[in-house]
Amino acid sequence: MKSAKHLFLSLFVAALVFGGWATAHAQTEITLRAPLPMKESFEQLLPKFEMKTGFKVTATYGTGVGTKQEAAKGDPYDVFVILPPYDEAMNSGNLVKGSGKIVGSFILAMTVKKGAPLPDLSSAASVKKVLMDAKTISTVDPTMGSVGVATNECLTKLGIKDQVQSKVTYVPNGGGVGKMVTEGTADIGLGPYVSDLKGNKNPNLIVVGGLPKDASTPTNIMIIVATKAKDQKASKQLVDFLDSSEAEAVYKDGGIQPRK
Repeated sequence: MKSAKHLFLSLFVAALVFGGWATAHAQTEITLRAPLPMKESFEQLLPKFEMKTGFKVTATYGTGVGTKQEAAKGDPYDVFVILPPYDEAMNSGNLVKGSGKIVGSFILAMTVKKGAPLPDLSSAASVKKVLMDAKTISTVDPTMGSVGVATNECLTKLGIKDQVQSKVTYVPNGGGVGKMVTEGTADIGLGPYVSDLKGNKNPNLIVVGGLPKDASTPTNIMIIVATKAKDQKASKQLVDFLDSSEAEAVYKDGGIQPRK
């Protein structure tokens, strides 16, 4: 009778401990805010992280410009994915310095309408000639999307921003860029990223390829913990997982340039 009582007590205590552990993990939710181009990769990766840790990850998506502004303002998310330039967000005090990881890079793509001559993207000089010769160029508004920021930096890097500015039309998003190209109102589309166009199903939109590094600096992708994160340890685990070799393989398959 005594041993049965002890056994019951042991089982009761174990149930309490296990129940408390399970409840704690069930209640651990990590909120992740990221630019939309990360969605496809994260939809594959986040369920794996949840299975491994028991944590729940709630991801929402915005623009590359918008999510960085949210990070700088200290909006209530645990983990942010931000794109350069980083200064404003990093100096805001709302991100944990030292917790950020560069997990890969977006490559700016060039598109043309089906039937148009395929531009030469083999070097900075050839890209420069393509853009100088084009009558019209479409890209994303740099105040609305990181693709536009990358485009402006590309034109500056090539030393032709002032020369081509009058023939550049800015639109709200990458879909708008493609629309202008397929409608024939733009000879060249700069953007969106190669990863965005990986599953291009528009037969009239030809993805020529990604611009070479000497013409367009890749847009680094940083994943970082917010200072207001509810559970810093769990958030750091998520960042580490999204920086793993397992994650890198998913990014690469999705057209994101590996970090190394």
